[in-house]
Amino acid sequence: MSQARHTVLRGAGTRGAGLSGALAGRLRAIRFAAVVVVTALSPSAWTRDARLLAARQLHFSAWLPLPGFTLAFAVLGFVLVRIVIGTAQAYGLAHYALELTVRVLALELIPLFAALFVGLRSGATTAAEVALMHADGGFERLARAGRDPLPAELVPRALGSLVAVMLLALSNGVVTLALAYLELYGLSPWAVGSFVRITGHVFDPLIVAGFLIRTILFGLAVGAIPITAALGIGRDRAQVPHAVRRAMVRLGAALVLIELVFLAVTYA
Repeated sequence: MSQARHTVLRGAGTRGAGLSGALAGRLRAIRFAAVVVVTALSPSAWTRDARLLAARQLHFSAWLPLPGFTLAFAVLGFVLVRIVIGTAQAYGLAHYALELTVRVLALELIPLFAALFVGLRSGATTAAEVALMHADGGFERLARAGRDPLPAELVPRALGSLVAVMLLALSNGVVTLALAYLELYGLSPWAVGSFVRITGHVFDPLIVAGFLIRTILFGLAVGAIPITAALGIGRDRAQVPHAVRRAMVRLGAALVLIELVFLAVTYA
């Protein structure tokens, strides 16, 4: 664990120029995401303070905004469901309406929207907090006190963001399926069998695996990129706003790249 901490924090404060600096930042984010996964699987890393910090991150990122996000996406989802189903019926593809709705909304848009929401809500806050700790020497003080900054402060924040993305994506996926059923069949209970059969055809094992992997990658990006961007500044509090802006730009680019890669792999 100590070696992992030095590997992640060693790049703190080092800034490259142009393409080399951007590439170094992305490599640090990938390395830190791997460290998050390994640390999360280590029971010894989950002290009481680490669990509390992860719980606070999850509470702020997902639990508090869950009702509002669900309501907002339900309204947006209802509009998109009407558009998709209406378009399919207009072109004589009514029997594909439900499948199109599930693929477009539940599989593609919801994970991306959830990641964007968590990134905008907690990513900027995390970047600012970590950048301030880095600029003020907070990690060095933790190390001198005998606490490893990686499991004590960094990994719980990243893991909380990861779980938040997955929670919002899965819960709102269920809401979208319910809206699609209501739009197609109303309140009739007699279409449940047909609905389950069609959605089961869409959610084959490969599609489900791809959905879970993409959502996890979104969550890792939301958790890792703001932290590594914050660690990339110098020991100057005036650079904190720059770290936040850089984190948001890198996060947006990473989410778009992940989505494009999975679209190409899934539908090529």
